[in-house]
Amino acid sequence: MTTLRQLEYFVTVIGEGSFTKAAELLHVTQPALSHQIRALERSAGGPLLERLPRSVRLTPTGRAMLPHARAALADAERARCAARQAAGLEVGELQIATLYSITLGVLPAALRRWRQTRPNVGIRLFEHRHTEELVDAMHAGQADLAVGPEPANWPGVTHVLGTEELVVVVAADDPAATGSTVKLQDLADRSWVHYAPGHGLADVLDNACAQAGFEPRIAVRTEQTAAAPALAAAGLGPALVPDNILPKDFDGHVLRTDPPVRRTLTAYTRSTPDPLAAAFIDVLFRSGGLRARGGDG
Repeated sequence: MTTLRQLEYFVTVIGEGSFTKAAELLHVTQPALSHQIRALERSAGGPLLERLPRSVRLTPTGRAMLPHARAALADAERARCAARQAAGLEVGELQIATLYSITLGVLPAALRRWRQTRPNVGIRLFEHRHTEELVDAMHAGQADLAVGPEPANWPGVTHVLGTEELVVVVAADDPAATGSTVKLQDLADRSWVHYAPGHGLADVLDNACAQAGFEPRIAVRTEQTAAAPALAAAGLGPALVPDNILPKDFDGHVLRTDPPVRRTLTAYTRSTPDPLAAAFIDVLFRSGGLRARGGDG
């Protein structure tokens, strides 16, 4: 029977890269550590680690087990914390995985409302560049819930929050800054403020332009979501950004796209949300900033 201790030993050996260092960190003898790893391998049905002269290497079976081992340990730690919180032994903490653009746009209002109603429950954010990274992190047990674009084939629980609209930003003196809407194909000959490869909004821009029949030329690429509208307002070219990341005093010109460019945002968990996660999902629904899915509002 696999135990949490065996999983902890397995994950620690991989993290430290050797049995000797892992045994020192875990305060156990190396024979005891090796015994537990062998027991785990018998339970798994095959070797998990390849013992090299100065390190260890995961076998295919070990690579398959590792994310599940990490997730099990993370869930066990959250269970311990939940029990201590219920007993009044420590204040709570909610762990949320998300994307950088959502930290800028959707989350501030929700976090402000959360802080007003639950000042003793802290929030820890794990921020990612791309939806695939976010989904992988949730599979590995990184956080209690994720807030991000709708994940494909998610095996857990998903709550659709609504749709986020993306708008085009240009400088106030840009030739396109004459109205309130724009067709992307009318900007096909322009050089764009783009996002770095691997950034989720890079895919959004490329897909939107492809649907409009062109591939965007690049004036500059940025790693930072918040930099894109600032660069566009400075005259480097149009940028496609979530409308909710723009400050009220933004000095660029904002154009809604025709047809609209939108993405569905969700909150999702690996299993039925615990009370804290469920409460935060409710706050997300109440905080506004998103349109009902399929709505025009």
